[in-house]
Amino acid sequence: MQNITIRRGNENDIDSIFDLIIELAEYEHGRHFVTNTKEKMFEDGFGENPLYYVYVAEYENKIVGFALYYIRYSTWKGKRLYLEDILVTEKQRKKGIGQLLFEALIEEAKKINCSGLNWQVLDWNLPAISFYEKNKATIDSQWLNGAIELMS
Repeated sequence: MQNITIRRGNENDIDSIFDLIIELAEYEHGRHFVTNTKEKMFEDGFGENPLYYVYVAEYENKIVGFALYYIRYSTWKGKRLYLEDILVTEKQRKKGIGQLLFEALIEEAKKINCSGLNWQVLDWNLPAISFYEKNKATIDSQWLNGAIELMS
């Protein structure tokens, strides 16, 4: 797609990224679970010790997608890039923007010597599953997610 720029996100992008996070939460029927704030995202991503990194996709000087990730460690596989969320706004889907973001993550993982990428996908999100499978990903149905909520 022409006129798409993929770049590292910065602190000036928080408002747009957060708006896309809300769009994603609504798509996944989970808006009521979002307790994060723009202020926390600013501090956690652009403070002294960043906990996450982000790529953004711009079209006509507007952020239309993002891929938020962090580095995790697997006792079996070593350093891994963990894709927390990837989203392209509904109006811009099916134009190759998600693919560009995903390719940027793969290149980043290679650049920092990760052994691979990991992520989660909802079992009902068939468009996302299809996207990942198109990229030769393995979708594992054996592992179950565990979580403990400490803040509400």
